[in-house]
Amino acid sequence: MPKIKSKSGAAKRFKKTGSGTFKCRRANRSHILTKKSSKRKTHLRAMNLVDATNHDHIQQCLPYV
Repeated sequence: MPKIKSKSGAAKRFKKTGSGTFKCRRANRSHILTKKSSKRKTHLRAMNLVDATNHDHIQQCLPYV
């Protein structure tokens, strides 16, 4: 049986934590940053945990992570 390919886009966006959940980068940090406050941009730097409802789909995209 051949190996399953990982979705390369998902591999770039998601990392698995030690407890088995996934983390990803927060949205709204790429452009139009002048109107956003410094506090808002600082908080957007932190990683975000993926919701449990999306966990199975990401697990299918990344079978060996």
